[in-house]
Amino acid sequence: MENESTVKLISLDTIPVQEVEWLVYPFIPCGKITIIQGDPGEGKTTFILQLIARLTTGRPAWDGMSPMTPGNVIYQTAEDGLSDTIKPRLLAAGAACDKVLVIDDSDRALTLEDDRLEQAIVQTHARLVVLDPIQGYIGAGVDMHRANEIRPLMHRVGVLAEKHHCAIVLIGHMNKNSGEKSSYRGLGSIDFQAAARSVLVVGRIKDDPTLRVVCPTKSSLAPEGKAIAFRLDPEQGFQWMGEYDISAEDLLSGNSRGHKLREAQKFLQEVLAERALPQTEIETAAEQKGIKPKTLRNARYELGVTSRKVGKQWLWELTQE
Repeated sequence: MENESTVKLISLDTIPVQEVEWLVYPFIPCGKITIIQGDPGEGKTTFILQLIARLTTGRPAWDGMSPMTPGNVIYQTAEDGLSDTIKPRLLAAGAACDKVLVIDDSDRALTLEDDRLEQAIVQTHARLVVLDPIQGYIGAGVDMHRANEIRPLMHRVGVLAEKHHCAIVLIGHMNKNSGEKSSYRGLGSIDFQAAARSVLVVGRIKDDPTLRVVCPTKSSLAPEGKAIAFRLDPEQGFQWMGEYDISAEDLLSGNSRGHKLREAQKFLQEVLAERALPQTEIETAAEQKGIKPKTLRNARYELGVTSRKVGKQWLWELTQE
């Protein structure tokens, strides 16, 4: 007797092709999960609050980016006070606070399994949802180290993001296994990062405590972007500092100058070992080796390379100690 039951199948021929939409290219995609992680106090919340401020007012995420379409944000925090910490920081960043909404969980703790999360997204048409930190919203009955418990939970969040085409950002603390790769330093099961389409690491530059860097460590939907630096100055406040040459592993290990800067230093030491050379000649040779002008300049200052004008050209010279 034939089995009359059939399996429901979907032909890819019926699936329309869609381009990925980005909240912040190539760091935060719409309709997907993004994880932002780092050690406590390194600037994760500062980074996301700055983005929230710019999203709610339609400004570029940072210099050189296109203006964002203004939208509502759902921001949940399990660590900081709304009145004495979050709102003052948003106001300082120039946010439109009427577009930043918080689910009232004073009577019942909010978790990733909570239906109120989807209800709030539908009600506010939120373009961005932030849970800070993710450890505060797992739920008491879920072991965050067990893949069989985390995988369906993250699948649910992913479906929620795609269904309502909102970016969901999960902020996470990292463990203390400093010898491991960045992908294994996020607290809990590796399935957190497996479900995310983008993972960013935020860390402090050890030689300059006021400088923080946002470094991509996973980018499934676009070429991996360059690390972006920002400064937290006690007097001047928050400042975007532009691209920064460093890998996630170098950032987390404390090797803050990065391998690209070391390569540029080695290049200058080699080409200037015997004599001074024209600046234009050095810059051309550096470009051929894939060394960016900014990295070359930083390496020059680190090595104490001097510049003097001879005729119509500038010569670089490595000072001999």
